[in-house]
Amino acid sequence: MTTADFSQQDFERLFDFRVALRGFQRWSEHQARTAGLTHVQHQLLVAIKGHRGTGPPAIGDLAGYLLLRPHSAVELVDRAAAAGLVRRTADDTDGRIVRVTLTGYGDRIVRQLTKAHLERLRDLAGVLDGLVAGDRSTGDCESAAVAGGNRRGDAHGRHADRNTTTGR
Repeated sequence: MTTADFSQQDFERLFDFRVALRGFQRWSEHQARTAGLTHVQHQLLVAIKGHRGTGPPAIGDLAGYLLLRPHSAVELVDRAAAAGLVRRTADDTDGRIVRVTLTGYGDRIVRQLTKAHLERLRDLAGVLDGLVAGDRSTGDCESAAVAGGNRRGDAHGRHADRNTTTGR
């Protein structure tokens, strides 16, 4: 497919996707702040909890997941450890490798945030299905805004009536 083969509808679908994705991201950042985290700390907790390895993730794993340089991942883990969210442990077989686990506090926060995030992702999946299938009735900007967290809030996904994570 050459660039001349793109239709106006292709650009509209791409635009709708980007609006939905950015709306979700903005909403997610707000949820993290409401829970007392930075959005990067939230991403760290999800990366640790979602790690598919046989043991806890190493700092290098986390750097890869979060698209960070290793020294930046170390700094992030340092700040998260100081906040009581994670703890470092030495690898059982190689003392040079540092593994990172969630504390009870970190685990509670990531579970709390995940519930609301999975609900939003289900909404976003519906928008994406419509975009890929070319169904403009579900791929419009209004649907994209809903998926991005703009059900009862402003254009940035902030909720005027209540916070979905805390219920307040």
